[in-house]
Amino acid sequence: MALTVKQLDAAEFDAWDAFVTSQPAATFCHLAGWKTVIEQGAGQDCPYLLALQDGSVVGVLPLSVKKHPIFGKALISNMFCVYGGAVAVDKDVERALYDGAWAITQQLGLTMFENRSVIRHHADDENWIEAAQSATFSRDLDENDEAQLLAVPRKQRAVIRKSLKNELQTDWNGNLNVFYDLYAHSVLSLGTPVFPRKLFAAMVDVFGDAVETQITRTADGTGVASLMSFYFRDTVMPYYAGGTSEVRRLAAHDFMYFQLMLHARERGFSKFDFGRSKIDSGPYKFKKNWGFEPVELGYEIRLKPGAEAPNLSQQSGPFAILSKIWKKLPLGVSKILGPPLARHLG
Repeated sequence: MALTVKQLDAAEFDAWDAFVTSQPAATFCHLAGWKTVIEQGAGQDCPYLLALQDGSVVGVLPLSVKKHPIFGKALISNMFCVYGGAVAVDKDVERALYDGAWAITQQLGLTMFENRSVIRHHADDENWIEAAQSATFSRDLDENDEAQLLAVPRKQRAVIRKSLKNELQTDWNGNLNVFYDLYAHSVLSLGTPVFPRKLFAAMVDVFGDAVETQITRTADGTGVASLMSFYFRDTVMPYYAGGTSEVRRLAAHDFMYFQLMLHARERGFSKFDFGRSKIDSGPYKFKKNWGFEPVELGYEIRLKPGAEAPNLSQQSGPFAILSKIWKKLPLGVSKILGPPLARHLG
């Protein structure tokens, strides 16, 4: 039967998602709704590729186009997502999807295709190279609150116990404005431009009950930490976290993540996906302290002949100085200047 690879249109969203939910290798980041979220929330084009055989979906590849004079030009699977890559019924379909993606890369005059897959699809292909090393963290939730606490290594468990004495409280009312202010504060302290608010609003609108916004407050009701999490199949995935300068003193993030574990189990979910972190970074070590074992991701890139992968690191290279300057901006200014830049950094 003839295999067809085409760009996804709105009428095919349901068929795309039906295939994604049927495939064990697919993730929340493969859902068709991300096309709407990224196009409307970040203004990027998303030529999602759909593979059809005899009228049935046999493969998908979510794609986003980044074009920026400073941050580079690339086709990415998938922007703003920790997971991506092709999901297909067999290697022939997978190959056709990647061939289609590289054709788009060339047609648009882009220098790079970045594949954010859990596993490497092209380890033996000399046209592809390994990208910067990152790892993901996932484990089962425990059967009750006490077991969940005891599953955490002793040192981190002591921090959680301390947080439980700080009269913190968590609500799940989905206040996007409070979430965004706390998130903007947090990324400013890291020297990173904040994503557009409309990106988060689009996530809530598109994914509905699969998105949950959590606010952690002090006893007087002051918000000190925020978290946006995604739910898919049996898994909860904390995704965007924010907080004020009080987070560390109050152990508010520790409290927040522990409350999410308990809350997700009460909702009937059985797995906790702590998401992606660069190997040996601060967040990487934080997640290991919770007893999660890292699993290296298979990120890979294909470059246009003669091109080099851009160095967007805040620790070295041209953006290290800019990051230090950015940290000194007033919060209000960063919320104005940040979104036009950050929409190219997803």
